[in-house]
Amino acid sequence: MSSSAVQTERIISPARNILGSVKLPGDKSISHRYALLSALAKGTTRLTNFSTGADCASSLACSAALGATVKHLEDGTIEVTGTGELRQPEGNLDCGNSGSTMRMLAGLLAPMPGTFTLIGDESLSRRPMERVRKPLMQMGAHIELTDGHAPMTIRGAQLKSLDYTTPIPSAQVKSAVLFAGLNAEGTTTVREAVRTRDHSELALRAFGAEVERTMESVSIEGGQKLSAIDAAVPGDISSAAFFLCAAALFPGSNLVFDSLGMNPTRATLLDVLTALGAHIGVLNLEEKHGELVGTVQVNGPAEGMTGTTVSGALAAQLIDELPVLAAIGPYTKNGIRIRDAKELRVKESDRIALVAQNLRAMGAEVTEFEDGLDVPGGQKLHAAEIDSGGDHRIAMAFSVAALGATGQTVIRGAESAAISFPEFFDLLDQIAER
Repeated sequence: MSSSAVQTERIISPARNILGSVKLPGDKSISHRYALLSALAKGTTRLTNFSTGADCASSLACSAALGATVKHLEDGTIEVTGTGELRQPEGNLDCGNSGSTMRMLAGLLAPMPGTFTLIGDESLSRRPMERVRKPLMQMGAHIELTDGHAPMTIRGAQLKSLDYTTPIPSAQVKSAVLFAGLNAEGTTTVREAVRTRDHSELALRAFGAEVERTMESVSIEGGQKLSAIDAAVPGDISSAAFFLCAAALFPGSNLVFDSLGMNPTRATLLDVLTALGAHIGVLNLEEKHGELVGTVQVNGPAEGMTGTTVSGALAAQLIDELPVLAAIGPYTKNGIRIRDAKELRVKESDRIALVAQNLRAMGAEVTEFEDGLDVPGGQKLHAAEIDSGGDHRIAMAFSVAALGATGQTVIRGAESAAISFPEFFDLLDQIAER
């Protein structure tokens, strides 16, 4: 959120239990990719349960600025009519707070004729963009940054294919290179040491492109055309993370999620919660446009949560969920230890520092490391004023921690939740028994 936005506060009272069923807004990662690829696809794409977050609205707005026709129907369906190419817009492309929009668009635009300038808000303008520029430049792209950050100016060029190994596992960098490869000469391959979320590969296939995958690489041949699709976006498992962790706090909890995205590269959190002792059942599972969708039930462990360590490949896969796992760490028996998560320091905020600061404000002991945290278990938390740092995941993570604390916790900068999940506080009130 920009510093000029009005800061709002939310008061979170302790809960006695978590009960109910929830249908979550559409997955942000999938919504971004459908919004951007539909602008390039021929025909009209129809999307239901599209993400309600401001970030995905930025992707849609950029698609419209690039020549696609975007319609919001009364029933919530979004129709995007693409033109088969992206056109130079009249002004700057405003990506808002969305790093996903900026990094993935860079790949789509690099081979397009024209000049494109991508801008973002204050927070996005601080985030690193060199990592996406580097491989695209190796393909022949012309991209200018300001000290490694946005604004980003792209002058379209004829691209050649690339065989690229990502130095740091990043789904966004992989996506940018694959999206550029769609309109490059030859076959582009991305290799990664840790398999990152594969929504881009699945979305490209859904729109009709051929994508080849091995255990450690993904390849796409240039010159392929995309065709429109009709799709329902599955519920967002990153949004579900907050409610899953809330349910894990209470021994008698019972929470059901309908039509939840169960992509194996994203559902790792379910394994971690199971390791902590939560009981998780998948009631049915089906495939839609390559994405797995299911009904999930979670019950808190009768004897309380144990503890766990998240490091290595697991930390990369769970990067968005780590703040909420750390926030419930004090309520576990043996604590939560996080390592190999240095990436958290360059998200919308320095999430490691903010998690440590806010846990201490609630009376917890916590040790901060350059790449993670040690949060000992068996601690009691009390109410505090939480500084979200304008970061949606911090605001939501500490709303969950507050459910088990004594007294009423104040979340400052609560409006930041709207970036990814505008309905968060209302849904939390619905399932929290007080």
